[in-house]
Amino acid sequence: MAMAMPKAASFALAVALVLAMVSLVAGAPGFATFYTPSYTPSACYGYEDQGTMIAAASEAFWNGGEACGHRYVVKCKGATNEGVPHPCTGRSVTVKIVDLCPAGCAGTIDLSQEAFAVIANPDAGKVKIEYRRYVILTCM
Repeated sequence: MAMAMPKAASFALAVALVLAMVSLVAGAPGFATFYTPSYTPSACYGYEDQGTMIAAASEAFWNGGEACGHRYVVKCKGATNEGVPHPCTGRSVTVKIVDLCPAGCAGTIDLSQEAFAVIANPDAGKVKIEYRRYVILTCM
């Protein structure tokens, strides 16, 4: 037999679901660059291989290493130069933060070469992006 949920709890659940859906759509603007293998060692995982769908966070969201392990969905939004006027593939990629982008990093997020190729033509070198943290919601 199913128990009825109190109205306040139902309302709170509905608000949480709406907010979760909004966070899935809204993203922050930035720039993506890419780096090439070898991807180890990394600031977060040392010599432990984390695959190729990875990225290095810029100081914009590194937060002293708090970004380690967080996943971000990244989508190309346009060109930054005249070399490749339409670099975007129309796809998005989900990457795991494994490193800190080195000093002088030209992007908000420095994607692995493989991850960058999913969203844009690597010949572009740097593209405008929209990114958002990917959070898995769990029910209690």
